[in-house]
Amino acid sequence: MKAIYTIKDDKKLRCGYTTGSCAAAAAKAALMMLLEDRDIGQVSIVTPKGVTYIAEIVDTKRNPQSVSCSVIKDGGDDIDATDGMKIRATVTLRDDGEIVTDGGEGIGRVTKPGLDQPIGKAAINSVPRKMIRENIVEVLSANGALERGATVIISAPLGEEIAKKTFNPKLGIVGGISILGTTGIVEPMSDEGILGTIKVQIAMQKALGKKVLLMAPGNYGLKFLHDEYGIDEDRAVLCSNFVYDTLKMAEDAGFKEILFVGHLGKLVKVAGGIKNTHSKYGDHRMEILMDTVSEYAADEECKDIESQLSECVMTDEALRIIDSFGYKEKVACRLVEKIKENMEIWTAHSIRSEVVIFADGYSRLCESMGAKDELLKIKGED
Repeated sequence: MKAIYTIKDDKKLRCGYTTGSCAAAAAKAALMMLLEDRDIGQVSIVTPKGVTYIAEIVDTKRNPQSVSCSVIKDGGDDIDATDGMKIRATVTLRDDGEIVTDGGEGIGRVTKPGLDQPIGKAAINSVPRKMIRENIVEVLSANGALERGATVIISAPLGEEIAKKTFNPKLGIVGGISILGTTGIVEPMSDEGILGTIKVQIAMQKALGKKVLLMAPGNYGLKFLHDEYGIDEDRAVLCSNFVYDTLKMAEDAGFKEILFVGHLGKLVKVAGGIKNTHSKYGDHRMEILMDTVSEYAADEECKDIESQLSECVMTDEALRIIDSFGYKEKVACRLVEKIKENMEIWTAHSIRSEVVIFADGYSRLCESMGAKDELLKIKGED
């Protein structure tokens, strides 16, 4: 199979394939072998990104009711704890036309709310589940067995041990790894490469004569800007986790005004003075939220809220709890004030920073007083 490469920091880096792609490929191959009674050494699937993945199939095992086989995870040149792992699928036919996907050995289970899957479900995210289903439907249809349906069990030998090297235990995913991926492709990206890309984006905005630099951490912010304000996605600079670095590069480029738009889950860290929002530099989201709640809630109420927040994994769930006590609006607006204050301190007040935060399916939570003016300027510039 022809390798896919990307250029980062003037280096040619090889892309890999997600655990979701591996699971879908293994599931497809297992079902083909079950229905067609033949051995398969390779199978191809089309990833959500549109790239065809030709996977090598290993460790095939058969019995009269099922076939199982594995795909070895290849993370390319990305640093990945799951690189080299075997992702295994065991497929059996059903008689009710249903297609059921679940996790087996080495696949984690969700134990806290707010993740991609509900509590009790295997940590196989929505996109991989869709990939598995589509490939199973394809094979069933090709073999005239769509009315049968199939059960797919995804497993990962050594998954429980490997998961200790990931954030799964902290997220409340126990017993193994997660099956992840939104594009099906793993694209290596170094910090230097990301910062270089951000710098180029800032320079382009300056060259286009933009007065207000629009910042967003990632794709959620871009979608929110488009859906809420009709702002083209190309208008925003994606800062990823590098909030402080992006501010300093904007300062160097001569920008005097910034509008920062992002999901609460990222921006709450900035409210706590965290300059890089990557989890490796610390989380503290619940602590920051609790500190903000404590500015408004009485002592007894604080204890009750804190005990519930301590069980949270995601900020959307934490926000729901805070809202149940009546402090959602106050906390959101105070967080905006803190974010704005920290951003302006980091640039020694050389840049006026305005902030919009959203959560809960792109619902706007709060914005700083000058945010509307900046939005009007941005729309006027475009």
